[in-house]
Order: sequence, then structure tokens, then C-alpha cells
Amino acid sequence: MAQSVWGYDSENGPERWHENYPMAKGDKQSPIEIDSKEVQHDSSLAPWHASYDPGAAKTILNNGRTCRVVFDDTFDRSVLRGGPLTGAYRLRQLHFHWGSSDDHGSEHVIDGVKYAAELHMVHWNPKHGNFAGALKQPDGVAVVGVFLKV
Repeated sequence: MAQSVWGYDSENGPERWHENYPMAKGDKQSPIEIDSKEVQHDSSLAPWHASYDPGAAKTILNNGRTCRVVFDDTFDRSVLRGGPLTGAYRLRQLHFHWGSSDDHGSEHVIDGVKYAAELHMVHWNPKHGNFAGALKQPDGVAVVGVFLKV
């Protein structure tokens, strides 16, 4: 079986993603490790506001590697606002990362701790016309990550 272009093994893991995806090099790529001692509060940011309509879910797929739910994003039905965002970002999809045991599976890490799973909610900025166009813009996509414990 051919190896996936990206994954989490030594041959295709995060340290090699930039070979096929140049944007994955630098300080704005996944995964990240958060050191809580270095986190600083930014009082200039507005509070987050989320409004999600579960009826907007169009498809659900569990392929064993992830579970993904795709939403109707043709208008501002399910949106995220606030924080550093200007305007409403539409929810495109959500997906999960999980591991083979409860002590790892999250893509990101806080203070050296991995969680059993991680939920990613992917939003896009409609000022760019469509999701594909938004992916190419620095303000095009906002992803909310939520750590999950068993």
C-alpha cells in the first residue's frame, strides 16, 4: 500500500509536511505545542461568538482514520465571530483526530500533554467567494481546536 503524502509517521509526519506543502513551514503550521507559561492574554481581542445550526449538517463520514461532518455553508447559517476575526466565518466542516490509546491522538500539545482526541471546526471567510479561494488567503480560514479527554 502506498504511503500517504501526509500523516504522522516518521516518513510523512509533521516535520516533513513542508516538502509537499510549503505553507507548512514556519510559525503558522500545525501541529503546535503550547507552553502555557508563555501564553499572554490580549485584551484588545473581542470575545468569541459562535452560532451553529445542527440542521446544516449535510454529510457524515467515518473512514476509520477520521470522522468528518460537512455543513451547508452557502450562507451564514453556522458561523464564528469575534477574537481576531473580522466578520462572520462560515462553518465548512468538522473532523476529529484520535489515536490508538487514550493517552495520545490530539494533533496539538499543551505543556507536553497529548489528549485522547481533538476536534477541529473549520470555518472560512466568505469575502473570498468560496472555500477553495479562502484557503489561499492569509485571513481565509479559522480553525477552532478542542481537546477531548476520555
